[in-house]
Amino acid sequence: MSTHALPSREYVLDALHEVIDPELGYNIVDIGLIYGLEVADNLIKVTLTMTTPGCPAQDYIMEGVKQRGLRIPGVQDVDIHLVWEPPWSPQKMTPIAKAHFHIEDDTP
Repeated sequence: MSTHALPSREYVLDALHEVIDPELGYNIVDIGLIYGLEVADNLIKVTLTMTTPGCPAQDYIMEGVKQRGLRIPGVQDVDIHLVWEPPWSPQKMTPIAKAHFHIEDDTP
């Protein structure tokens, strides 16, 4: 059993900002690839998608999520679930990412 307290969801999301989509050159959190995140029992469960099915960076991104998650104190494993529904679109980006890519932000 780990002596570290479990990290908060916000802490894990902050850490995952370090994982960069190599095609877009931007972090996977702000471009909207993370669809779900749970932290429990020294395990991080990440539900994510890619910008397109067959994305050539898929293995790179998934390995980045796993390796970054395992560097968080108290985390012993990272379970990644790749999904395609709902499909990713640029509208899933955070306002800061939309501004970076010059995409009109239509969020209310």
